[in-house]
Amino acid sequence: MAFPFITSKTIIKIFLLFPILIIFLLSLSNGDEAANTTNEVTNIGAIIDVSSRIGKEEKIAMEIAAENFNNNHSKTHKLFLYFQDPGQDPLQVVSAADELIKEKKVQVILGMNKWEEAALVAAVGNKANVPVISFAAPAKTPPMMQQRWPFLIQMANNDSAHIECIAEIVRAHNWKRVIAVYEDDAYGSDSGMLSLLSGALQKFDSEIEYCFLFPPVSSLSNAGGFVLDKLLELEKNTQSRVFIVLQSSMSMVSHLFREAKKVGLVGRESAWIIPESVTSVLDSVNNSVISSMEGALGIKTYYSKSTSSYKDFYTLFTKTFQTKYPEEHNPEPGIYALRAYDSIMTISQAIERTISNTSRSSPKKFLENILSSNFSGLTGQISFEAGKLPQTPILRIINVVGKGYVQLDFWTPESGFSESLVMNKSTEKIVGRLPGTVIWPGSIRSPKGWAMPTEQKKLKIGVPGNTSFQKFVKVDYGQTPYKYDGWCIEVFQKVRENLSYSLPYEFVPYDGNYADLVYNVYNKTYDAVVGDITILANRTQSVQFTQPYAASGLSMVVPAKPEGSPWMFFKPFTWNMWGATGIILIYTMLIVWFLEHQFNPAFSGPLKNQIGTTLWFTFSTLFSAQSEKVYSNLTRVVVVVWLFVVLILTSSYTASLSSMLTVLRLQPVEDIEWLKSSNSKVGCDGDSFVMSYLQNVLGFNPSNIIKVTTESDYKGHFENKSIAAAFLELPYEKVFINKYCKGYNTSAATYRFGGFGFVFQKGSPIARDFSEAILRLSEAGILEDLEQKCLTPSRECLTETSTNAEPLSFQNFWGLYLISGVTSAICLLLSLIRLIKNYKHNQKADQGSSTPSPTSVWNKAVGLAKYFYNGEISTALERAPSLSHTPDLEDHWSSSRWEEVSTSDIPDNIIQASPPAEIELSSS
Repeated sequence: MAFPFITSKTIIKIFLLFPILIIFLLSLSNGDEAANTTNEVTNIGAIIDVSSRIGKEEKIAMEIAAENFNNNHSKTHKLFLYFQDPGQDPLQVVSAADELIKEKKVQVILGMNKWEEAALVAAVGNKANVPVISFAAPAKTPPMMQQRWPFLIQMANNDSAHIECIAEIVRAHNWKRVIAVYEDDAYGSDSGMLSLLSGALQKFDSEIEYCFLFPPVSSLSNAGGFVLDKLLELEKNTQSRVFIVLQSSMSMVSHLFREAKKVGLVGRESAWIIPESVTSVLDSVNNSVISSMEGALGIKTYYSKSTSSYKDFYTLFTKTFQTKYPEEHNPEPGIYALRAYDSIMTISQAIERTISNTSRSSPKKFLENILSSNFSGLTGQISFEAGKLPQTPILRIINVVGKGYVQLDFWTPESGFSESLVMNKSTEKIVGRLPGTVIWPGSIRSPKGWAMPTEQKKLKIGVPGNTSFQKFVKVDYGQTPYKYDGWCIEVFQKVRENLSYSLPYEFVPYDGNYADLVYNVYNKTYDAVVGDITILANRTQSVQFTQPYAASGLSMVVPAKPEGSPWMFFKPFTWNMWGATGIILIYTMLIVWFLEHQFNPAFSGPLKNQIGTTLWFTFSTLFSAQSEKVYSNLTRVVVVVWLFVVLILTSSYTASLSSMLTVLRLQPVEDIEWLKSSNSKVGCDGDSFVMSYLQNVLGFNPSNIIKVTTESDYKGHFENKSIAAAFLELPYEKVFINKYCKGYNTSAATYRFGGFGFVFQKGSPIARDFSEAILRLSEAGILEDLEQKCLTPSRECLTETSTNAEPLSFQNFWGLYLISGVTSAICLLLSLIRLIKNYKHNQKADQGSSTPSPTSVWNKAVGLAKYFYNGEISTALERAPSLSHTPDLEDHWSSSRWEEVSTSDIPDNIIQASPPAEIELSSS
């Protein structure tokens, strides 16, 4: 059956429309799927220098991070990266950011390895409400930073930790002056690092001597020649040899080290410290460049290489980097690559939080999601406070050795240097040394960091050409070359011999005042000054002194006069000594009288005769001229001890009086106030600071100050009475008095100064070495021996150094008086015991067998006194005619035979038959 309405043309049309129908049905199917899985895209702008090593690492790292995110979220979200080169013009950075925002519609911008670039891009991001993640941070955080750039996020720490670490390296090696080196950029700024470094160094008493500024290497047609000229100029005008590179491109650093090595500024006594922008790419530079940097110290931010995430990233990065940049020597990633990777990871996590949040996303919400990041990245923990990383970095010190480098110590602001990451927080911060061993080129010791003298360029030392006292410094102009002598020169030679290294030098005489001589060290006319230079506070502000090798102070010298007095004979003893001597003399006199009164006829008779005899006997012992006889053994004991006391007293008195009469007591005519009030003329050295000191501090009228030029002129001015006093520093006074000790006297050095020291330029390590040598010589007594040999060789005045002989006081003799007093008291006590026994015995004999009537104590005492005063010997002699010896001669008070005999029984002829023993003292 035929179908008349279907023709061949109709069949052809149906056949042609069938594919179109299939395509339409497929499109409908895809549309239904898209309704369920919509792909969203986040555009990320990156402003980096992709032509540099750092830029290449950052680009690869960001691409790897974006690819990882896209692979994990291929059906929901994708990241697209757009790269822009910042160029050298600041306006180009702004236009690049503006282009990324307006044309590429980026939601976030990252990169910018210079803070100036980051600040410009942040301003653009503020206007467009686009977050800006910066790979750079300011050296010091500006005030109100978050309010000024609310959309700015810093992925890097500021430079304060790096600068502090550099300062502590400088301190660890005792470098006092450094040279700051930095390459200028299109922004004409050092980002505040220079002021930050200066402040950090000042904490350790160091300073920046010179700022070595280079223009951008791209602006130089002959960078090597330019750098060489600058280095030669620097070598001529500076002394410091510690170079701190604050900021520089690797290209400029290559030229810098290559030319520095040619002129001898690498190695020997030079030291270099390089920043992280250089140390992070050391693995990628060729061997010739890194070998020229041998011995340099560098700083790197520490990051762990043991995590699985780092190992995965490392494998992928090296493979990709080698493929895209086969011309690069080393494919390993550095801190900049890791930071770029963590930046993309921060954005990725913010996007994931945005996806999980059903609310509508906004730029501000996206910024909040970025700032709320908290994860462990390749560089460490990633979190933000006030738009920046709160964690302080752990830094690693490296040392360039040969064609590579070794990693030394860790450093943190809290713990200082440490050999390991295990840092004990209880220990004190280590800032005095580096635990690790630094390998310096050609030396095992730390470089001095100073232009040390050589035979070709000796230490130029200024010496005072004309001094008032030539025992200190003397220049003999009659010889060729000039001959330098004196105590200061001798001390310098001793110190130089005590150094651990040779010190080539040359002396140059200077005919001028001391202030100008010191200033010539400050203006670098001289490297040092050797002479009698006093350490003063105002001088230490411009130069550096060594430890003083002699004490210094202001002393007043005046003509001396002998002190005379008609009462000089009283002065050997003090008044309390005279009083004590009189008391002990009277006490001894009374004891002698009491012991001799009963037995010795010379101490009997009328009262006035007894007093006269007793006084004469006691006083005559002072002169060894008495000849009275004593009867009692107790008296002899008292007299012997008393004679010993008298011998000591008379000998001491004679010695003290002789000293006072033989050695003149010299006294200043008047004090300083009298000199000023009386307008008296005074003399001083006009070339020293003493003249201005007398005017400005002590208040002398300038017209009353006489300038004295030589040592002998002082004596001449005194003799012709043109000056009443002379003001000399203590070392000069010692020399003057040593020569003229008999005619002049000095006051104590009331006004003290810093002493004599050698002068060097500020920061010179030679000054420190000299100070240590001076201390060693002083401790060994060598300086004192040298001072006596050169300054005070005369021994004539040694016995006359003390012109004020001290009188003898009671404190010197109280022990002697105590012995005499106790001895006399014991003898008195024994005599009283004997007297009481005899008194009782006689009472019993007189009363016989009759009963004794009671008597009062007073009557007993009166009876005993009468018994004593009437005389015991005469009565005893009447009652004992058979006794043929004197009782006192044989301890009669202890004999029982004597106690039984009545004193009335001794006849008078016993005394005549047996005379008493005598003590006759005759003066020899």
